[in-house]
Amino acid sequence: MSGLMSGMIQRPSPNHDARNATIDMLVLHYTGMTSAAAALERLCDPEAKVSSHYTIDEDGTVYAHVPEARRAWHAGVSHWAGVDNVNARAIGIELVNPGHEWGYRAFPQAQVSALIRLAHGIVMRHPIATSQVLGHSDVAPTRKEDPGELFPWEKLAQAGIGLWPSAIQSDIGPDALIRYGYDPKAPLDKVITAFQRHFRPSKLDGEWDSECAQLLASLIRQAGV
Repeated sequence: MSGLMSGMIQRPSPNHDARNATIDMLVLHYTGMTSAAAALERLCDPEAKVSSHYTIDEDGTVYAHVPEARRAWHAGVSHWAGVDNVNARAIGIELVNPGHEWGYRAFPQAQVSALIRLAHGIVMRHPIATSQVLGHSDVAPTRKEDPGELFPWEKLAQAGIGLWPSAIQSDIGPDALIRYGYDPKAPLDKVITAFQRHFRPSKLDGEWDSECAQLLASLIRQAGV
């Protein structure tokens, strides 16, 4: 497995297949299970038919499951920027966290620091634009909430991983979410909520407002889309 970090633990998963596209996305998830052990067991269970390329425990331990050159099965039914098969183009990273069902909590600094180190290597190896560093809820807004509103997207952006908006005056409408990359087939309120979960986590109401417009305009400007 190329590009392994020092101290990374090999925990191979059988749940992968051949890629048929260039890697240009990084998709972040939380495990949403009661323990790291349960999550690792599921990700490596051939009956589960689910996997990621990596899992990062809350203490910063990184587990490698699937070679980056192979397609891991993490995003499921998904869409971003006109692409329906996100798995074919993405590296998937799971972050150990019980999620909204089992006691959602903040992501520890050790875990976030390990993620930043791992992600830096990934974006150096592959042509992943900052606008293509995404959450599971971004690519599957009707089904998923992870990694959720407690995830420190701004801290990642400050480290050069992903984008973070600043408010600029704009009256741009929610239809521009599709221009940014969100699924045009998904219900608009779900798409707005996914956008808020990533970029305006202080208020998740699925309603478009001036703050959302200002933040989206900033992202579009930064991404050049």
